[in-house]
Amino acid sequence: MDVQGKTAVVTGGASGIGRGITRCLAQQGMNLVVADIEQGPLDDVVAELDAAGTAVIGVQTDVSQLTEVEALAGAAIDRFGAVHVLCNNAGIGVSGPVGATSIEDWRWTLDIDLWGPIYGVHVFLPIMEAQGEGHINSTASMAGLYAGPSLGPYNVAKHGVVALMATLERDLRLAGSNVRASVLCPGPINTNIVHSQRNRPAASAAQHVETETGRKFWDLLTRSLAEGMDPDDVGPMVLEAIVDDRFWILTHPSMARIAVDQIDQMLEDRTLSR
Repeated sequence: MDVQGKTAVVTGGASGIGRGITRCLAQQGMNLVVADIEQGPLDDVVAELDAAGTAVIGVQTDVSQLTEVEALAGAAIDRFGAVHVLCNNAGIGVSGPVGATSIEDWRWTLDIDLWGPIYGVHVFLPIMEAQGEGHINSTASMAGLYAGPSLGPYNVAKHGVVALMATLERDLRLAGSNVRASVLCPGPINTNIVHSQRNRPAASAAQHVETETGRKFWDLLTRSLAEGMDPDDVGPMVLEAIVDDRFWILTHPSMARIAVDQIDQMLEDRTLSR
């Protein structure tokens, strides 16, 4: 895809990986529709891009709500007349063992991390198909390829995002569509996802169960992400996948070995059980 002069929608675009993607796509001459649930940071990134000469609008959006994703698409079409790239990037995380995870924390995480991309595909795919071209990217995680401890809802959501995008890619290819799909599986990136509680709904906060295991894991994760890759370095990887029609985007390819080892162990166990 030649992205010059075309329009991209990025959810969770006001911080972290989303902001890195918006900056990169803007530098390539794309129009930007930046969506985020936080109005302050959203205003900041829109002002930054506007000052750099990018045609940009910001749309406050809760991706867990289908009506708001539909409104986001409407705002993009009203302003630019088309949407050529969608990056389903908005996401949150919450820690704790599965047995100590409240139903409200499950709902909060899955509503944003899984239903957000589902809604994005549902709303924007018909627009792109009618145009005859487009690219949908969704942010999963290495947690979508293997499941570590104390991140049950996040792991489930990100496995779902990988499955969603892999299925979409095959569906599009079998249909001979000019719309493409890709999935981003980041490793440690220096973002503020460990501060997701700043946007936690009251019902989720009230039901959240703090555990020693969860606290220790979250402290470890916080230190790991603080030393992680700069989010601005992720944007060019996403751009490359869009331009070159690549499905998998791995920020830390060596970490995929863990997923391979997991499959090898599964096969070994199957052999031993015969």
